[in-house]
Amino acid sequence: MPGPRTRADTEFGLRLAGVPRTERRQRAEHYIELVGLTRFADALPRTLSGGMRQRCAIARAYAVDPRILLMDEPFGALDALTRVQLQDQLLDAWSRDKRTVMFITHDVDEAVYLGGRVVVLAARPGRIHRQIPVNLPYPRTEEVRLSKAFAEIRNEVWTSVYHQDQEGTPA
Repeated sequence: MPGPRTRADTEFGLRLAGVPRTERRQRAEHYIELVGLTRFADALPRTLSGGMRQRCAIARAYAVDPRILLMDEPFGALDALTRVQLQDQLLDAWSRDKRTVMFITHDVDEAVYLGGRVVVLAARPGRIHRQIPVNLPYPRTEEVRLSKAFAEIRNEVWTSVYHQDQEGTPA
């Protein structure tokens, strides 16, 4: 028996929550469209690329309607081009849905591009070392990514992350 399809995968959490079938289907369709997978709603997971599987996972997370969406390194295993494309798609989905997203990443550029604020954790112990506001305009575009303002914030975050001593204080 083949595994679940994109739509069924997106409906999974809703089914566990006891959401009626018609509402499950409507919500799944909405979020599948939101992440750009409408043409692949009936595709088997093994036929999807890594990036498409990540978009399906995002649709599944959005569908259960969490107040806060926690994303822990969701694009870490993807190639650079797919990663940038998914960053743009995530921002597009966020601009339409306005859900609070806590995005965990070790990629400084990704943090600055996606975030409204970057929270840098101390090396040891795990505590907040610094919070850096990202005052860049939306929508975020390649022009923003290549701007002087982006580079300045990126450099500030980079310095804050990579120039700490073992106790998490600036070196």
